[in-house]
Amino acid sequence: MRTTRPAHFTDEGVRAALVIRRQWPDTAVVLLSQYVEERYAADLLSAHTNGLGYLLKQRVADVAEFIAALRRVVDGGTALDPEVVAQLLLRRHSDPLERLTPREREVLALMAEGRSNAGIAEALVVSDSAVAKHINNIFAKLRLPAADADHRRVLAVLRFLGAPPN
Repeated sequence: MRTTRPAHFTDEGVRAALVIRRQWPDTAVVLLSQYVEERYAADLLSAHTNGLGYLLKQRVADVAEFIAALRRVVDGGTALDPEVVAQLLLRRHSDPLERLTPREREVLALMAEGRSNAGIAEALVVSDSAVAKHINNIFAKLRLPAADADHRRVLAVLRFLGAPPN
């Protein structure tokens, strides 16, 4: 699958999404793209990740899943295509993520897609308590202590995507 933009295509959509998020950060935005725009995706995901989706057009054929993603974004969550996540992972350098087990990486990848604990449990066919245990291990390994001022789930996803938290 080709995941980079051909030279003859333009990037107005992703640039428009960046402008919208800068000017109206509380506006929910779902970007539908044919290709992953790596240079803009990291910027888009680096701040105000609530109410944000970045989906590839070829994977939104499942109407129910697409509607669920839209609802997640409208409700303040995130919806990221796995290929967007994968492309951003390729850009990151060595970091504490290497301490995560394969299962913890799976959980974190599903968190990055905007899944709830129940959604993660369903996808991995495990209990909600198992998901909670994995998430707590992720927070510990990424050294994300509980704090009222920080949302550890968002910080973990930002580290996973290689985007610097603000």
